[in-house]
Amino acid sequence: MKGDVLVIEEHHRRAAARLASELLRAVPPAPARLVVTVAGESGSGKSETATALSDELRRLTGLGALVLGQDDYFALPPRSNDARRREDPEWLGPHCEVRLDLLQDNLDAAREGATSIEKPLVDYAADSVASEVVALGDARVVVAEGTYVSLLRHVDCRVFIARSRLETREHRLRRNRGGEALDPFVESVLDTEHKIIAGHRHLADVVLTREFDVVRQR
Repeated sequence: MKGDVLVIEEHHRRAAARLASELLRAVPPAPARLVVTVAGESGSGKSETATALSDELRRLTGLGALVLGQDDYFALPPRSNDARRREDPEWLGPHCEVRLDLLQDNLDAAREGATSIEKPLVDYAADSVASEVVALGDARVVVAEGTYVSLLRHVDCRVFIARSRLETREHRLRRNRGGEALDPFVESVLDTEHKIIAGHRHLADVVLTREFDVVRQR
């Protein structure tokens, strides 16, 4: 998402280094690509971990890793989506807010060796959604990150960050997009999201603990 703010810290890089060393063994021969998802609650460090993982894979191999953020796949841009949530209490969750079908299509194309994909691009400041063509080039791994990406299919490794909205409050305050970290309505949304997302932990192959230790579940 254009205009997003990332705060990548040592614990993100430490977890990414451990993940990268394991994932490299599973990268398929070109032109196929490995697909990884990084899920968790708002402010858990999904974007930072995915970006750190991409950086580490490039450092180790010299090859790229493409990060696809779920924020680009929302049906509405951020301020419009927030307004819709306030008007319609049913407008919350993966079944309505997020175009997971389009993200799935982009992942499948990348997995199968496409040289480029056309994807949405959200501009946070402009509250708009455009589209862009992304060349996949030397990318050998595609990482999708977001609250609901554990629900995607055809994934080689699902990572889940086990930090609740209360544990992520400090991180959210530091990012504080649009002042949302101090908004009681947003907190109520995050509480509802918590009830949805907590159940996704059992889908994960790898769990990152609240200290960002890497624990393999399967």
